[in-house]
Amino acid sequence: MRYQAPRGTEDVLPTDSYKWLKLEAAFRDLTARYGYQELRTPTFEDTDVFLRTAGETSDVVSKEMYTFMDKGGRSITLKPEGTAPAMRALVEHNLCPPGTVTRMSYIIPIFRYDRPQKGRLREAHQFGLELVGSPSPAADAEIIELTVRFYEAIGIKDAVAKLNTLGKDECRAKFREAILTHAAGFLATQPTEYQEKVQKNPLRLLDSKDPEAQQAIREIPPITNYLEDESRSRFDKIQELLTDAGVQFELAPDIVRGLDYYTDTVFEVQSTKLGAQSSLCGGGRYDNLIKDLGGSATPSVGVGMGIERAIIVLDESDGWTGGTRPHAFVVQATESAFKSCQAVVRELRSAGLTALLDIDGKSMKSQMRQADKSGAAVALILGDDEIRRNTVQIKRLGSSEQVEIPIANVLDKVLELQ
Repeated sequence: MRYQAPRGTEDVLPTDSYKWLKLEAAFRDLTARYGYQELRTPTFEDTDVFLRTAGETSDVVSKEMYTFMDKGGRSITLKPEGTAPAMRALVEHNLCPPGTVTRMSYIIPIFRYDRPQKGRLREAHQFGLELVGSPSPAADAEIIELTVRFYEAIGIKDAVAKLNTLGKDECRAKFREAILTHAAGFLATQPTEYQEKVQKNPLRLLDSKDPEAQQAIREIPPITNYLEDESRSRFDKIQELLTDAGVQFELAPDIVRGLDYYTDTVFEVQSTKLGAQSSLCGGGRYDNLIKDLGGSATPSVGVGMGIERAIIVLDESDGWTGGTRPHAFVVQATESAFKSCQAVVRELRSAGLTALLDIDGKSMKSQMRQADKSGAAVALILGDDEIRRNTVQIKRLGSSEQVEIPIANVLDKVLELQ
């Protein structure tokens, strides 16, 4: 029997792994320059970590979590998102004492049971950022700016930041009431269970893909009409800071995000190359989440960025350069040349280049085929004659060009022919 990867998961093959490495390197490089330090949390958490933060009415909790009982009778959930585990770790290890600011980053898998589709897997991966301890609008602006800078750094040119605010409790209460009023006729035709879910959190209607639900809420005024003065001032300041930083953004009153812990700022970065699933990432402010997990009330803001989605956009825009192509393939022309070939390979590798050679004693013709298949820029050919002359034959693969050079010049010549 031949097995396949479980539905909704993907293998990252050696021909594609360089893409992941490039994105991870770009993420780590950029976040380090902003002062973010990497956090690593377990793949699974106590289920209550997500029940207390994401909200029982969210699709993540009600439909998508991978939850099971372990052998000790404890309810365990594979993490469906990164912020709640990060905040659990922050509280447990007292990473942000009162009066301090903590910046954290992470690269994680997330697990959501959903219908697999382009850019939406059951096991996906995220880059995450959390800025904890600052109530300032500058914290929100920093997270949004850093997110946009990341997409710029990896070569996504059509990404645009979409910005909204949910205000505070008073604003959201008025907006919920407006949603229920506008949707009353639609809700009256729905099953009792659905009505109860919407009554608990009317904002879920804004995430609905049901055409009837969308029609029912089409005339609802934007949430920004209900903003408190403090939230409106904060939102204006964030826009001012982003403008000063040269970050392109658009206001998007329809963005509310799918998790219940967000307060005030919410945002997404979207790309036209993802079709209906246009969101590359999403984030916002969550000032109550740490308190919900047993810590002190702590202002916080963060973002989760889908890795697979970024790769899809770069694939479709031909945004990759380089890859796993080796710099050189060393060909052993005679049996006694093996040690000399190994010495050349070691020299190239010590200089930071990728060099290959055959280790199975295959014919020279077979080795040349391997060299062509590897995608190497050049083949270096060494036999008894070259060893006696202290030289090496260097052939640019894909052409007829071949020259003999002193072996001492190998490194410089290989670099020249890349």
